[in-house]
Amino acid sequence: MKIYKFILTVVIAASVMAFKGKDGEYKVDAGKSKLTWVGKKVTGEHSGIINIAEGSLTTKSNKLTGGTFTIDMTSLKDTDITNPDGQQKLVGHLKSDDFFATDKHPKATFVITKITAGEKDQYTVKGNLTIKGITNEIEFPASVQIVNGQITAKAKILVDRTKFDIKFRSGNFFENLGDKAIDDNFELNVELVGTQAA
Repeated sequence: MKIYKFILTVVIAASVMAFKGKDGEYKVDAGKSKLTWVGKKVTGEHSGIINIAEGSLTTKSNKLTGGTFTIDMTSLKDTDITNPDGQQKLVGHLKSDDFFATDKHPKATFVITKITAGEKDQYTVKGNLTIKGITNEIEFPASVQIVNGQITAKAKILVDRTKFDIKFRSGNFFENLGDKAIDDNFELNVELVGTQAA
């Protein structure tokens, strides 16, 4: 009976450890991860996708502790316009100097500087976002799960574009825009999947 209890204890402990995962670094799988954007204006909104070039997340005691990411700004696409010419026109404008100037700044980066753990899998994440060579601190809530050597993270982030010198049709910088005004904030919906580095 004692041997049986000992074996059962070992099996349960091993199962719990496997479920919780291990400390270390998790490499973001760009193919499984997803980054979508939404930009709003007075007359409607546009949405699309953008690719994560590379990234990593770090953990300790099965808790998120840090991370760095690089976003490929040249991969920016629109997904709501069905007309190819209209879609190409919008994407071309977003890549121009009026917005993200992707020819001059093909990459954007985000580096986590502080993480506050909340209940269960909830966190408050603070870090430095760099767009067009300009860095600003942002903060947002995120949910993170670590199971069997895989980490998944989800977050909704609001970014004030004017802080990155993207002021095109901003009501805070230009008058009498009427229905041509574009919201200062754009939305990023992040779904990251990472596997533990060897």
